[in-house]
Amino acid sequence: MKVMDKFLQYVKMDTQSSAESGTTPSTPAQQELAKLLYGQLGEMGAQELVYDEEHCYLYASIPASVGWEQAPVVGFIAHMDTSPAVTGKGVKPRIVEQYDGGDILLNQEKNIVMKVCDFPELASYAGKSLVVTDGTTLLGADDKAGVAEIMEMAEYLLSHPEIPHGKIRIGFTPDEEIGAGADYFDVERFGADYAYTVDGDRLGSLEYENFNAAGAKVTVNGRSVHPGEAKGKMVNAILLAQEFHSLLPVAENPMYTCGYEGFYHLDAIKGDVERTEMDYIIRDHDRMKFEQKKERFQKAAEFLNGKYGEGTFAVDMKDSYYNMKEIIGQHMYLVEDVLEVMGELGIEPHVVPIRGGTDGARLSFMGLPCPNLCTGGQNFHGRFEYACVEDMEKIVELLVGIACRRR
Repeated sequence: MKVMDKFLQYVKMDTQSSAESGTTPSTPAQQELAKLLYGQLGEMGAQELVYDEEHCYLYASIPASVGWEQAPVVGFIAHMDTSPAVTGKGVKPRIVEQYDGGDILLNQEKNIVMKVCDFPELASYAGKSLVVTDGTTLLGADDKAGVAEIMEMAEYLLSHPEIPHGKIRIGFTPDEEIGAGADYFDVERFGADYAYTVDGDRLGSLEYENFNAAGAKVTVNGRSVHPGEAKGKMVNAILLAQEFHSLLPVAENPMYTCGYEGFYHLDAIKGDVERTEMDYIIRDHDRMKFEQKKERFQKAAEFLNGKYGEGTFAVDMKDSYYNMKEIIGQHMYLVEDVLEVMGELGIEPHVVPIRGGTDGARLSFMGLPCPNLCTGGQNFHGRFEYACVEDMEKIVELLVGIACRRR
């Protein structure tokens, strides 16, 4: 079963994670994919297979070749869940063979079209084959493309024992999309000297920088009074929430930022006159700017509490992860190795900062240096998500090349 067969099988399984469940894994469907992968790895001949059923982590090994037993142990990691942003139930993948570079009709009945004017990078895939959805679900290339590529690499190396390589560790995690992918990852059991998450996008992407990240919930406590008698009495929590948001820099918004620019993102808001809650995420690559953003956020609440009374605004803020460059910067050979293999394979590298996070960010701070590699997917977390067949096949070659480097 080749990489595309694996990918098409995996994306048809609904493994969306859920931030509301409070369990690990957050959804039972992730366990079904883990069990499938466990069985397939066993059939391939993988060793040291461990399925942590309680937390839904899967570990496996490809043993070192004779004479390579002392080589550093390299790991490859991908996550099994898909984003809860758009439904992953009933995914109907379709391959557009020899894509012509124009708009793609995803769903004729619903008139859902993926347009080049909306996604200009599409034109660069002319002549290649693309896997798309029917426009009603996400595809799940994030990160089932990474899962499929690691599985294909494993099958290839296990069926070609004549290819020399050191010991290789494989790890599949749950709940990355809700920030919990590394919560129960057993770094000691994994036993790798370093690893790569396979969770990036277009072919050639290589990432070793990511946002410093925090989540914050702002609770606004108001006072409801009949609007006919409200003068001097009502405190409208909805309007006060708007006032809070107006104190944040308008330009530091994900709609207006790119590259190394950080932001405040109002992700959700709900409530009424009596009580309104706002969920924010705060991001910046620079640790000092990150701390300044958090301080400004807190000071906005303090200012408004001084204006409307103590306890009107309550902020619950928690750091999520940090920029893995702090760790990878001490192990730049991990990046250099990938660039060398890309050069050998004729892959144009795209070294860019991640405007988000991966399991690798947290794992790096847990003692497992872990840059992020490409998967060949694009437009993650939405109905216009797609993956390139030829690029996924090339990424399997990239993983094999990395695995077979002697340090």
